[in-house]
Amino acid sequence: MASHHHKSAWVVSVNMGYGHERAAFGLEDLAHGGIITANDYAGIPKSDAKLWRSTRRIYEIVSRLQPIPVIGPLIFGLMDEFQEIPPFYPRRDLSDSTLQLKQIYHYIRKKGLGRHLTEKLSKNPLPLISTFFIPAFAAEEHGYPGDIYIVICDADMSRAWVPLDPKKSRIKYFAPNGRVVERLKLYGVPDERIFLTGFPLPKSNIGGPEATIVKKDLAARICNLDPNGIFISKYEDVLREELGTELCEFKKKHHLTITFCVGGAGAQRELGAKILRGLRYHILSKKIRLNLEAGTRKHVAEFFQEEIKKLRLTETVSDGGVAIHYYKHRKTYFRSFAKTLRDTDILWTKPSELSFYTGIGLPIIMAPSIGSQEDFNRLWLRTVNGGTSQMDPEDAGEWLFDFINSGGLARFAWNGYIEAPTHGAYRIESIITGEKVPLATLPLIV
Repeated sequence: MASHHHKSAWVVSVNMGYGHERAAFGLEDLAHGGIITANDYAGIPKSDAKLWRSTRRIYEIVSRLQPIPVIGPLIFGLMDEFQEIPPFYPRRDLSDSTLQLKQIYHYIRKKGLGRHLTEKLSKNPLPLISTFFIPAFAAEEHGYPGDIYIVICDADMSRAWVPLDPKKSRIKYFAPNGRVVERLKLYGVPDERIFLTGFPLPKSNIGGPEATIVKKDLAARICNLDPNGIFISKYEDVLREELGTELCEFKKKHHLTITFCVGGAGAQRELGAKILRGLRYHILSKKIRLNLEAGTRKHVAEFFQEEIKKLRLTETVSDGGVAIHYYKHRKTYFRSFAKTLRDTDILWTKPSELSFYTGIGLPIIMAPSIGSQEDFNRLWLRTVNGGTSQMDPEDAGEWLFDFINSGGLARFAWNGYIEAPTHGAYRIESIITGEKVPLATLPLIV
């Protein structure tokens, strides 16, 4: 998509999992010439590709091993120690570098990781926005002449996201929440290089500074999530004031829809099978629709197809009761997923960067975490009261509908919209372009 701004940026991501690319997708209007994938772009040197490939392979293998009893958590725990997030309290100086960080700089300085991309982008030194730390570190080390920014993709972060010497670095940060702002300060980043923006959610789900799309979708969603009118009757005046009287008709526009997401490494696909079993009766009775998001993982889509056959739910696929979403290309996936969310009433996912999507009024059912950063995302989501941890998925036909019938999930949807940042993409654009956007200052929610 071509930028409509007078000033654009190099938007750089990596295709490790989905989180970094999902953040970049929210900034596609800024992306000069399209989003650049640092570990898979045209002309990438073989040496760089090899280093990136080995890193990605280790991450994906370990993530898929994680659900395996005993050995999975043990292996994953060892990897997770390298990106461990230390306790926040008591506040103290956490600026000392780590072994992981020193290893990253060894690859950059001694093996030239990222030099080719830096030299390529330096010919047109636009602001460089990276949704992963390594391309930003490499750009600074190899002398990129333009401004360098990093988008933080979780509600808290490890020391690995900050350079060896944070006070001498010129890298600036876009923080998704107040906790990250405070964490960056503990890691030694000066205040003037930290911007509290919120996570860059897709603009196609927002509708400008006025959030016209969010309000329209939320009004319809609250209807589905509060069939007995318990939440609506209690807060109708507030809902009408915020969403507008013309949007607060609370009429059913689609069947209650749940979207379950499998992460980029393909882990937790078995959880999707358990959800199918738990909701089988409600699917057959056409009380709900279930979207199974396989992303770009064909083997995950095939696994879901087999589970549907085993549960004799094949006919429900043709009548829309169950949908498996699989995409060959990652760009197509992100665009289609954003569209799917407009008719989604409940998002069921591990607490990844998708936790921030509660900001568009989505209640989130949190699957088990994979990685310490997701534990912090879970804590943040509970703080803004935009979601809850799953109970036994095979009993979802009972507990999930208790949440719905009591108006509880409508409350989560409303809280997410009110308390979590929605306009991260617009705030980042404003900083890059210098064009002021009429948005309120974000509170320092930690």
